Amino acid sequence: MSTTDVHADRHETSYELNAVPHPYHLVDPSPWPLLGSIAAGCMAIGGVLYMHDEGPVLLIAGFLGVLAVMFGWWRDVIKEATFRKLHTPVVKLGLRYGMMLFIASEVMFFVAFFWAYFDSSLFVNEASQYARVAATGGIWPPKGITPVDAFHFPLLMTLVLLLSGCTVTWAHHEIVEGNMKEAAKALGITVLLGAVFTCIQVWEYTHSEFGFTDGVFASTFYMATGFHGFHVLVGTIFLAVCWFRTVRGDFTKDSHFGFEAAAWYWHFVDAVWLFLFVAIYWWGGHGGAVAAH
Repeated sequence: MSTTDVHADRHETSYELNAVPHPYHLVDPSPWPLLGSIAAGCMAIGGVLYMHDEGPVLLIAGFLGVLAVMFGWWRDVIKEATFRKLHTPVVKLGLRYGMMLFIASEVMFFVAFFWAYFDSSLFVNEASQYARVAATGGIWPPKGITPVDAFHFPLLMTLVLLLSGCTVTWAHHEIVEGNMKEAAKALGITVLLGAVFTCIQVWEYTHSEFGFTDGVFASTFYMATGFHGFHVLVGTIFLAVCWFRTVRGDFTKDSHFGFEAAAWYWHFVDAVWLFLFVAIYWWGGHGGAVAAH
């Protein structure tokens, strides 16, 4: 047998074992994109029907369908990464770029809410002119609004999130060092802190002295802080899944992008909250009589 034949046999054997003759990952045929589109469409139509008093059945069905698709799709991705070893360095680089672009889109999502808030607060006469529910009275916070004291529970929430940023960094360091037991401990603390933040925000909302429809201040306040709270909830679930995968042994010190993506997302959530605290809670409520709790 010639040297060329030997190399050809080795290449064929390598191809049969790894099923990756190139560094890229061509995904197998999957039902999840189609099913995800159908579920998301049902949820959107159900949301419109629900807002027109047609009942929440289609909305709930669509939402449950989206959750099922997310579970199935990400389960397949985890299998590709851990069991089939299909995530080569080139694939991981593409995943990193994808996560970066996703976070960039999230930044612009929050820019829209900050824009609405600053436009309403800096141009109060225009906001008063076009407000459908209540006028601002030419001042900010508007007349009749008692803003939340920034240095009460919002400050506590800030400390909780900053501490969770430290613990998730601790977890990353332990994973890189190969200490999975310590990494799981740090991740567990991070998940607990995320849950604490959510509980405090729910308490704040239930004890607030203004509602969502009480003018432009209330609407922009709840849209910005509420969507951030939703992102904290999603990030907490994201990290809880990473905790489970860490305990199960899915991550290694050389391959743990699933955790890295969750950590990036969590640091993004931290950064957005700092802007919210300074701009909306502190600056936005400055000059008004704050609520006493």
